[in-house]
Amino acid sequence: MRVTPWICGLAVGASLLLLPDSHAQVAVQVGSAPVCPYGYYDYAPYDCAPYGYFGPEWFPHGIFRGAGPWFHGPKDFHGQVDDRFDVRHGYHGRLPRPGEHVKRHEVYDFHASGTTDGRGHYSALHSEQALDQFR
Repeated sequence: MRVTPWICGLAVGASLLLLPDSHAQVAVQVGSAPVCPYGYYDYAPYDCAPYGYFGPEWFPHGIFRGAGPWFHGPKDFHGQVDDRFDVRHGYHGRLPRPGEHVKRHEVYDFHASGTTDGRGHYSALHSEQALDQFR
């Protein structure tokens, strides 16, 4: 009788060795991009960005290039941003709501303080780089 549990254990172990390999697959669905009048931040929760945050290169042909999982730009893209309008850098002003329409603004004299690749990676401009944009 003591042999029976040992034989059962051996049979279960042998059957596990004979099972084919399995490979786990994980799928993440992001959903649709936020519909924001001036684009949205490239980091979760992808809130709408205020007017003046993104530089003009983010809007080829007047259409926002996208950010985060919805980014539609070149692999080596680094667009200018003004981090005075970034909540991660202390901005406490009003943020547009998704679905809000573009409002008329006075032309804003854009001043880049950094760049981002559209995928959440930010780089501050060094003072010499910042000065070059005004020369």
